[in-house]
Amino acid sequence: MARLKFSAAAAYRHLRAVDPVVGELIARHGPFRPRPGTHPYEAVVRSILYQQLAGSAAAAIERRLYALYSEDSRPPTPTELLATTDDAFRSAGVSRQKAGYLRDLARHVVDRTLDFTDLGTLPDEEVIARLTAVHGVGEWTAHMFLMFQLRRPDVLPVGDLGVRAGMRIAYGLDETPSPARAREIGAAWAPYRSVGTWYMWRAAETVVPA
Repeated sequence: MARLKFSAAAAYRHLRAVDPVVGELIARHGPFRPRPGTHPYEAVVRSILYQQLAGSAAAAIERRLYALYSEDSRPPTPTELLATTDDAFRSAGVSRQKAGYLRDLARHVVDRTLDFTDLGTLPDEEVIARLTAVHGVGEWTAHMFLMFQLRRPDVLPVGDLGVRAGMRIAYGLDETPSPARAREIGAAWAPYRSVGTWYMWRAAETVVPA
């Protein structure tokens, strides 16, 4: 796992102090362990392929698509994507819409309007703006990129249903909070909202029967 770019111990101290609910989750689930990142370009290709599909179906399409270009399961380069025909995309199971998204991503990389080597130096909002300029890349994908690729400490993806479901469970709410309400709940976690978010996912995974 890549090293964190902030102090997990400082995050725990802050979260325990401002929110006993998160403090209890830290005690129950142990250390913050975000999933490992991959190559940034590959992460966005994968996010497009996996949209609105079950994981197994998306993984099968990913394997067939990558096999068009090599035998080592590597993602296609932007130049290779731009050269891929509609028929080739179709043979791998990639829809016409997603083929368009992949081509738009490739165009942004080729013309350097999206430079993955620069993103790590930019503030969160600018990273989001550059990623969402690509058709098919929304705010949720940009938030996941900030959290898992760039290891940013203060991201709260209120559009993620799992986060809001975790809040409902952790705080004993009658219903899943709206994105606006979720933003209010997580406001006190700043500047470590990424860590608080991770514990909401853990809460959603460990529902205790009544």
